[in-house]
Amino acid sequence: MDRIYNFSAGPSMLPVSVLERAASEMLNYNGSGMSVMEMSHRSAVYQQIIDQAEADLRKLMNIPDNYKVLFLQGGATTQFSAVPLNLMTKNGKADYIVSGQFSGKAAKEAERFGEVRVLASSKDKNFTYVPYVTEFNKDSDYVHICYNNTIFGTVYPYVPQTGDIPLVADMSSGILSKPINVSDYALIYAGAQKNMAPAGMTLVIIREDLIGDAMACCPDMLRYKVHAENGSMYNTPPCYTIYVAGLVYQWLLELGGLEVMQKINEKKAGILYDYLDNSKLFKPTAEKECRSLMNVCFVTGNPDMDKKFISEASAAGFSNLKGHRVAGGMRASIYNAMPTEGVEALVAFMEKFEKANG
Repeated sequence: MDRIYNFSAGPSMLPVSVLERAASEMLNYNGSGMSVMEMSHRSAVYQQIIDQAEADLRKLMNIPDNYKVLFLQGGATTQFSAVPLNLMTKNGKADYIVSGQFSGKAAKEAERFGEVRVLASSKDKNFTYVPYVTEFNKDSDYVHICYNNTIFGTVYPYVPQTGDIPLVADMSSGILSKPINVSDYALIYAGAQKNMAPAGMTLVIIREDLIGDAMACCPDMLRYKVHAENGSMYNTPPCYTIYVAGLVYQWLLELGGLEVMQKINEKKAGILYDYLDNSKLFKPTAEKECRSLMNVCFVTGNPDMDKKFISEASAAGFSNLKGHRVAGGMRASIYNAMPTEGVEALVAFMEKFEKANG
């Protein structure tokens, strides 16, 4: 069977060349006589894999030397607890901007550990925009945002200027889609399964001065200091996922880096949004200035028509276009690995569907 166009929001598609490389090394990685799945994380050969992955990521994102890179487990959801346990320690207060379901969940989880102030929320318009916030509580231990909202297809068009207050960002579905200034953030975390690797690894990039002052009740497995001191190997790390993430980092570097990736992503998203803006059947749901490059959400306005489109699209080889159960409608996740021809083929199918059902 030929490969389909997989528009899943995560786990999502991976670059074909990365899959081919991983397949070629499945039984015998670099002359070791074994798979990465089988080797000890304490071995010299695996140490080289994780060291190279970190070095390549630092180069890709231009990560400053005073930031630690951690490859952890537990998904971004575990970071909803780890962040307050490690950072909500000076005043016991934190500010959250709620622009979607995951930032809302993060705020709710943080309430277990201290006082959470929701500075703004876009729930009033079903999260179709990102709130613009310019004022922050001076006694806040940190400000938390979700950079790209997978479910509702929005992205921050600005970086909140929090001054001396640490800015924390969940970048799970926006990481590596374009260059960012890491120094704008005190802590970045991201699940791997959208733009980096298979599910199983969570990336944390944290400024060193924020490490080491966790709450007394914080478990060792959630302490950034423990993981930083042990090189992400306090316990057995998600070895194979880190290995695949490293291959993805190499793929991006060979492509030309994140500046090139941004241009490709803008072209892909532009093709789809341009069609949606001119369609009489399909309509994008996110406000224009906040539209995500990674997750394009749209509707027909008729739930039965939405179902018909999703069914016919799936039969035609366009998989996982059904919107999240919270948002409904359709969602095309066009992460880095989605080729431009995949978006072009989807638009061609949508045009055909519109002519038949308009």
